[in-house]
Order: sequence, then structure tokens, then C-alpha cells
Amino acid sequence: MDGVTSRQGDPSSPAPAAPAAAWTPDPRRWRALFVTQIAGFMTLLDVSIVNVAVPSIERGLHASPQQVQWVVSGYALTFGLALVPAGRLGDLMGRRRMFLIALAAFVLTSAGAGAAPTAELLVVARLLQGVAAGTLAPQNSALIQDLFRGPERGRAFGVLGATIGLATAVGPVLGGLIITLGNGPEAWRWVFYVNVPIGIVALVLAARWVPRTTRRAGRAHLDLVGTVLLGGGVVAVLLPLVDGQSGGLSRWWWAYLLAVVLFVLFARWEAYTVRRGHQPLLDPSLVHTPGYPEGLLIGLVYFAGFTGIWLVLAMYFQFGLGYSALRSGLAVTPFALGAALSSMVSGRLVPRLGRWLTVAGLTVVAAGLLATALVLRHVSGLSAGLACAAPLFVAGIGGGMVVTPNITLALEAVPVKMAGAAGGALQTGQRIGAAMGTALLAGIFYATLSRGGDYGRAVSDALFCAAGAMLVALALAVAELVRWRARHRPQPHPRVTPARPEFELHRT
Repeated sequence: MDGVTSRQGDPSSPAPAAPAAAWTPDPRRWRALFVTQIAGFMTLLDVSIVNVAVPSIERGLHASPQQVQWVVSGYALTFGLALVPAGRLGDLMGRRRMFLIALAAFVLTSAGAGAAPTAELLVVARLLQGVAAGTLAPQNSALIQDLFRGPERGRAFGVLGATIGLATAVGPVLGGLIITLGNGPEAWRWVFYVNVPIGIVALVLAARWVPRTTRRAGRAHLDLVGTVLLGGGVVAVLLPLVDGQSGGLSRWWWAYLLAVVLFVLFARWEAYTVRRGHQPLLDPSLVHTPGYPEGLLIGLVYFAGFTGIWLVLAMYFQFGLGYSALRSGLAVTPFALGAALSSMVSGRLVPRLGRWLTVAGLTVVAAGLLATALVLRHVSGLSAGLACAAPLFVAGIGGGMVVTPNITLALEAVPVKMAGAAGGALQTGQRIGAAMGTALLAGIFYATLSRGGDYGRAVSDALFCAAGAMLVALALAVAELVRWRARHRPQPHPRVTPARPEFELHRT
């Protein structure tokens, strides 16, 4: 018997609370999702598309290796730095407003990067472009939290997962195609210019289709101290990694100690902010939100193994086998196709299978990467790209089963009012993992070559390491699966037994 029924007829019982207003879906939600994913695709594409333009940038701007490294990695640094503060601003100021501001800034900075007359100005434009991309990204996941409920939310996160996987994987293909069509010393500029017309169209459509979201009532509290502490910690972690190929890992070793100190201070400051009755940048209660910290850690480890494989495969195909930029990109397309297909399907299966999807996906992607590593270790020559197509496709299917369910389940119990900051922190973990993995896999690749190994052995060693990261993520996902099953186990109905008297009257 429920609480309302048991109170009927009892005048001393308070009246039951009025039911909450029913949620009404916005009819524009799927069109809004479409346009936000176009914008998200562009920002994620710029993480990988620039890699194939590096030789052209070096020749066109006479850039030094350090400057080129900052063109590539500076974007990732400021991208990760902006995520959590931007998510918090979206929670306070409205996600539609922040989305439009960030998209306009991304279009302008893309144009600035394409028009940069010197390497120094290109680095500056890329840093600003990363800030714009990091401001836009958390609005995507937060808008899904706002606009979708129930099984529809799983499908919407499936689209987001497909966007992430596809953008990361097809970046080398599109970059190679643009460079090939440009066919000149200035062809690299079109890698940035291509964002301008697409971004303008997306901006016009977003102004029409993305609905306004509810802003937090009262005076906005931006938690500037928390922003500085968290931002400093993120910079301290990412800076040695993005400067890794220039000796940053040894030169910036002390930054990791500083990062620990800053993160501890950030946690203490956020707890103090809550005690004062103010809204923190990142609510400490998220640590205790079921599934959220586990999802953040799984995402960090997965992206550590996932993102770096594109760099080592590009170096293997282009430097080791002499592939063109376009052919090198086409060789990794099977992964992109597998990831896109499984992301769309897995989003629909999240309500039924939950964490089982993450476990299955990590198992499949680990198996696919192990098979790819073995193939490239024993198959050489121009046929290597074709030989690894099948295992890369299998790995892509597994990857598409990881990203979507993990995002959905990590944000499942997060209140909508925290969706922006929580989504930003989730993606910050992914960016940190991506930077760590790229530095680690590239380091293994070059270390094998320096010890006299050939390109096949170098890429194989790096892919074995990536598969190891997937197995670590799998162990974390299995542990979370046990907890997830416990949280979702149906509770038995309590048996009602008649009350027994505390004492009995004895007959005299």
C-alpha cells in the first residue's frame, strides 16, 4: 500500500503534495540536436584534421618544430581548460546563449587561423579557437539533458557518441582530401577556412531551432577562485603532455606535483563554497552521484588508448609505407564506419542493457586493437592498409559501444541544473586522457624506432599499449557494472505481518 492510500481518511495527515508539472517535449528538439552536432563535429574534427596539414604549415610559414607542436597541441590544451567553466556559465546564463556565443567565436577564430601570416599568430589563433571549442562542447551534452527524457535521451546521446567517434576518425581523411584538392603551399589554410561557411550556416539554424533553456534564478555566482584553481590544475597536467615531443615530460616534471596541490585546494574550496551557501563551479556532490565518477574515469582511460592510435597510424602509413595524406586517412576509415554504426544502435539499447554495453564494447575494441597490432607486426608493404581494415572495423564497432553508453550512464543521475558543469568535467577527463594517450603512444612509437625497430614493430608496440589501456578501462567498467546492477535491482515488496502483542494476559 503506498503512502497516499494509507493516509486516506486520516484528518491529521497532511494533504499529499501536488504532482509535478508534466514535462512537455520541445517539437524542435531533433532539429536542435542536428545543428548542435554539426557544430560539435567541427570542433572535434579540428583535434585531428590539423595533423595531416603539418608539413604544409612548416613549408608555408617556415615554422619551427616547437611552433608546429603548439599549433597541434595548443588547441587541445585550451579546449580542455575551458570545458568546466563554460559548462557552469551555460548553467547560469542559458545554454542556447552560450552555444551561439561559442559557435560565433569558433567561426571567427577559424578564419583567423586560416589567414594567419606568421607561425606565431597561427599559434595564438589556435589557442583562441580551442577556447571557443571548449566553450561550445559542454553545451551539447547539457542541451541533450534539457531537451530529451527517457529512451529518447539514450538515442540522442547515441548521436553525440557517433559524432565524437566519427569526427575523431575521419579527421585525417578530410584533412588529406582538403590538402590534396588545395595542391599548393597555401593548401593548409583551407583546413581552417572550411569551418567558416559551415559554421555560419549552423549559426543561422541554431538561432532558429535551439530553444531557450531555463536560467538559474537569482544572482549568478561564477566561483572565480574555483575556476582559477581548476584551470591551473588542468594546465599543469596538460602542459607537459602537449609539449611532450619537445622534451616537456622531463622539463615540466614539477607540474604534476603542482597539479596535485591545485586539485586538492580546488576540492577544499568547493566544499567551503557549499558551506557558505554559494553555488560552486563543480558541485562536490557529483563525487557521490551514482555512476558519475566511475564514468569519468572510464572515459579518461578509454580516450587515453583511443586518441593516440590515429597519430601513430598516420606516422606508420605516411613515413613507414609512403602513403599520401589522403590514402593514409582512408586506411583508418573502417574504424570510423564501425564506430558510427554502433554508436547509433547502442544509444537505443542503453535503457535496456546499461553498463553491459560498456563492458561488451571495451571487450570488442580491445580485441580489435590486439588483432590490428598483430596484423601490422607481420604484414608489411603497401598491402598493410588493406590487411588491417577488418580488425579496425571490429575495433570501431566496439568503440561506438563505449562512448555513447558511458556518457549516458555517467550523466544519468546528474540533476539537470548541474548538467553543463558535469558534462564539461566529463569532457575534461576525456581531453586529459587524449593528451596522455597521444604522448604515451607517440613516445612508444619513437622509442621502438630509436632501438632499431622497423615501422611495423613500432606501430605494433604502440597499438599493444592502446589495447592495454582498453583492458584497464574494461576492469573499471566491470566493477561499475556490479554496482550498476545493485542500483537497478528490483526491490522486493515488504511482507506485511500482523503485529504481535508485547505481552499476553495469562488466565488465572
